[in-house]
Amino acid sequence: MQKTIHAGARLDRLPLSAFHWRLFFLIGSGLFLDAFDVYLGGVVTGALLKSGWSTLEMNAWFTTMTFAGLMVGAWAAGLLGDWFGRRFSYQVNLIIFGGASLAAVFAPSMYWLIGLRFIMGIGMGAEIVISYGMLSEFVPPRYRGRLLAALSLFANSAVFVASLASLWIIPAFGWRYMFAITGIAATIVWFMRKSMPESPRWLENEGRLAEADALLDSIEGKIALTHTLPDYSRDDVLQTGKVPLGVLFQPPVLWRSIVGSLIMITIGFSIYGLINWLPSFFVQQGFNIVKSLTYSTVMSLGAPAGTIIGVLLADRVGRRPAIIGAALVTAVMGVFYQHASSANALLVAGFLLVAGIYVMVAVGQGAYVPELFATSYRLRGSGVCGTAGRAASALCQFFVLWMFSIGGVNMVVGSVIGIQLLLALAVWLLKIETSGLRLEETVDEGTTLAADNRRQIVDVGH
Repeated sequence: MQKTIHAGARLDRLPLSAFHWRLFFLIGSGLFLDAFDVYLGGVVTGALLKSGWSTLEMNAWFTTMTFAGLMVGAWAAGLLGDWFGRRFSYQVNLIIFGGASLAAVFAPSMYWLIGLRFIMGIGMGAEIVISYGMLSEFVPPRYRGRLLAALSLFANSAVFVASLASLWIIPAFGWRYMFAITGIAATIVWFMRKSMPESPRWLENEGRLAEADALLDSIEGKIALTHTLPDYSRDDVLQTGKVPLGVLFQPPVLWRSIVGSLIMITIGFSIYGLINWLPSFFVQQGFNIVKSLTYSTVMSLGAPAGTIIGVLLADRVGRRPAIIGAALVTAVMGVFYQHASSANALLVAGFLLVAGIYVMVAVGQGAYVPELFATSYRLRGSGVCGTAGRAASALCQFFVLWMFSIGGVNMVVGSVIGIQLLLALAVWLLKIETSGLRLEETVDEGTTLAADNRRQIVDVGH
């Protein structure tokens, strides 16, 4: 019989320390670059159009290939992360992203830039899947929700930084320097993350017990220099073995895959189908460009506000109540937005609507989705959900334009209200709360492995 080294129990009893914070900031730096480059695409295409280097049609292809790459990256990251390890997949995605960004500096034509953008998208699409999944496997349950939710702050801050940088760099030096910055930054982060450890939970699940044990001894030794380490439970039942992708599409895991995908679809549709379109909607409604950008900026402040609220709620009230509450608040604010009778009422409703959406981003995308799946298929589960969300972000563009053409902004907001209510119902029906639980406890008995792969582990001590 194979022994277990109790990786989950040993990690979960650790106090929050410099080790966790270093991991948090290394992972957050990758998310920052991911969001920076996603926003960068819109800024660069505008500059390319104005200079005559591109056309509206080629810009559309640039955006389309970005989303195509994001979908491929989200899917591939899940497969690679579960097959070859979190750290391996993490570093590969950064090489792809950073290398393509540096190559874009020398793109001889828009056609080359479009092709390189697809490759960049693959790296960017992988980042979110791996980041949240990997951090979740290191952070103790009592801190896990707030730290996973707080990762969203890196992405939110990147949008502002990218906007500020583009205002100075593109007019002074040209668009190529923006890609140079992201490529060089990705290279620096790649070297910084070379020292990141592999997930002991994944190593143990793969049967690589000696590696997992040595890594845990190293982590415990460093933390023990400044903290007293409590004892840990030795009652774990270790479940090992390869799990096929099909487990995600069979009950009872199927329902987790559906709800996780619906969370990501709701987020993608709400952000890329509404928030990103608000400046254009305001202009079409007759507002001048200054007022349009002013209104959009005020409402966009709901993003960091919502993220902070999500950080505060994730561990205090639980993932499920926070997600349901955020969805209901967003839906209610959508109704107020539709019936706002003054500019101030419109701004308040819009701000709170955006805040509700970003509570969902922090708690739903950040904490809940990776917690729904077992270690053996956590990244593939997150990858499937992430792919669904990216697909919704890309495909909703045409749907939103159609709705706006026949029913105006109120019809678009109405669609967001509808999907938020659907999500609230789905999360309520799933009845799974992961807050405060060890990752091994968030997955119901019978969902991690097929019966013929199960094995009872006899504890022979550590």
